[in-house]
Amino acid sequence: MNWSEKIEAHYRQVWEVSPRSCPFSAGPIRDLPSDFKVLAFPPHAGRSVWTYATCGMSQSEDSNAVELHLFSPCQDAGLVELLFTVAHFHRTGARLNLWHTVNFGRPWQGESSCSHGLISLPYLDGPTLENLADSAGTIKFYWLIPITKAELELKKVAGIEALEARFEEAGFDYADPARSSVI
Repeated sequence: MNWSEKIEAHYRQVWEVSPRSCPFSAGPIRDLPSDFKVLAFPPHAGRSVWTYATCGMSQSEDSNAVELHLFSPCQDAGLVELLFTVAHFHRTGARLNLWHTVNFGRPWQGESSCSHGLISLPYLDGPTLENLADSAGTIKFYWLIPITKAELELKKVAGIEALEARFEEAGFDYADPARSSVI
């Protein structure tokens, strides 16, 4: 089984649903690994939202192998482009890791005030998703949570714990593009 097949098999095992591969051909995709793709997992008995996930953003030779996923209330080809862009930044710009943030350069979906993403632990799926041991090391599977500029600023000033406390206090809906900022 090759690297991306291992990653896809891990997602399938944890989420117990088959994905579809999402085609994308714009931009500098030639800079990404040849087996890179974005997978879309439909809602299922355990989850009422769509899940979009990178597959092959990391490679077997990476010392810090990371894959990302995010949630959506609906199918959205814009999220495929977003994950291709984030993967491109990871491969050609700065290596991303837990608690890092990325600037989406546009709203997450529609008119959403969430224009950034926070790389977080996969709280909804836990360590079962987070860690895949491989002969080359451990692949980390993290959650890319769309956040607002104000939430990003709170993280910068007060730290991740303060931001997560605000999320918890507000009971924020991570899959609602129209959600208000918790700040």
